[in-house]
Amino acid sequence: MDFTGKRVLVTGGSRGIGYAVAEAFLAAGARVAVNGTTGQSVNTALERLGGGPNLVAAPGDIGTVAGCESAVQTAVDAFGGLDILVNSAGIGSGRPIEDSDEAMWDAHVDVNLKGTFFCCRAALPALRESKGNIVNIASDAGLIGVPGITVYCASKGGVVNMTRAMALEVAPDVRVNTVCPGYVDTDMIRRDHIDKKDDPEAAEQRMIDYAPLKRIATPAEISQSVLYLASFDARFITGAALAIDGGSTAGH
Repeated sequence: MDFTGKRVLVTGGSRGIGYAVAEAFLAAGARVAVNGTTGQSVNTALERLGGGPNLVAAPGDIGTVAGCESAVQTAVDAFGGLDILVNSAGIGSGRPIEDSDEAMWDAHVDVNLKGTFFCCRAALPALRESKGNIVNIASDAGLIGVPGITVYCASKGGVVNMTRAMALEVAPDVRVNTVCPGYVDTDMIRRDHIDKKDDPEAAEQRMIDYAPLKRIATPAEISQSVLYLASFDARFITGAALAIDGGSTAGH
């Protein structure tokens, strides 16, 4: 896929899936604005990506409307417009319902759902002008219920259905799709869902066994799906929720 000259903003691009997406777009010839919460995290990511004129730092807290608007405006100003927005900023933790407090709810909804919406809203004028598109990162937990992560499911389920509604509202000018990954081998997964467990090896094995294909996805596998949905080849796809989950949602 060739994205030469395309102008891309990736939120949450300083690590994990977002970093892999930024790396893939850069390799495909795009100009990429990388968002992260802090200037330091973004600058570290840009260094890892090799620097150069095709990279722009666009820091901002995606859990706030001001942070969303700032990140988008930075990218639009740097590139003179925008062709593709990838909403990858996200958080995820698991707790029983009884242990899920207001702070946890607010954090998940602010970043995963509100942040995605307000980044889209801020980018729409530029995307309408370029006839561009949006790819949101949801989760297989946005397609099915998973016990123990009810708050996360609520936020990602919101992203999936918001994508559908938004796709209808902004068509035919802008396409909007979402990718729904299963477990992906990122630093967040290892830090929060494997290494902190009493038996990390058993925790990792449960993730491997969760998908019928019996493994955890790589960030690069998710990035290629994002690039496809953003590409000219997917020009007749909008409102779709593409499961990249090793089959975890197939029987539900």
